Amino acid sequence: MDASLPDYLIREQAAVGALVLFGFLRVLAGAIACARGWRIGWVEYAAIGAAALWCAPQLVALIANPSSVAALAGLEGNATGCAIALFFAPILSHRLGYE
Repeated sequence: MDASLPDYLIREQAAVGALVLFGFLRVLAGAIACARGWRIGWVEYAAIGAAALWCAPQLVALIANPSSVAALAGLEGNATGCAIALFFAPILSHRLGYE
């Protein structure tokens, strides 16, 4: 029996996972950068690079097999979660006084 998750569940789980991971890491990186006097711009570049690396396996799987529904759903979920986290995490860091 071939049981698999529907694509919307894969997309939602990937989005929530990326949102939590990158939101937490971006706020933590902002706090560390503030304490050490680093530029926030470099933290942003590092977070964008990490998000690109986070989405790379699904992108490679999608390039290797363009008809893969699971790879497309995973890529969409990861990209959405990363984008939301990297947009709202600086706002939260600013509210907490780290930027």
